[in-house]
Amino acid sequence: MKFASVRVVTPDLERLVEFYQRLSGIEAIGLADGFAEMRFEGSTLAISSEHLTKLFNAGAATAAADQSAILEFEVEDVDAVFERMNASGTNIVMPTTLMPWGNRSLLLRDPDGNLVNIFSGPGC
Repeated sequence: MKFASVRVVTPDLERLVEFYQRLSGIEAIGLADGFAEMRFEGSTLAISSEHLTKLFNAGAATAAADQSAILEFEVEDVDAVFERMNASGTNIVMPTTLMPWGNRSLLLRDPDGNLVNIFSGPGC
């Protein structure tokens, strides 16, 4: 088995795609009306419009309602991401902080309120 992707369902596809493009510097690939993917090294972030979920999987997912998952992205320079995202008005939950296990971590929320952890491991 291969873990392939995480899909986020959103009421505003364009807004969420723009956020993750700004965050990552990776261009999204629009595969269908209401569906895009961002292909990272080793995994994919899929972003689906709420209307597609209602059309094909009614009731299976509710857009912008999750409070239990954290999307995590490993980067070399957490401080550079903090500066870029803070300057764009992103909701910063926790500024860059050295965690007890050695990671430098930044927590923010995407436009739908999903929690996003940007981190670098010890020695980065």
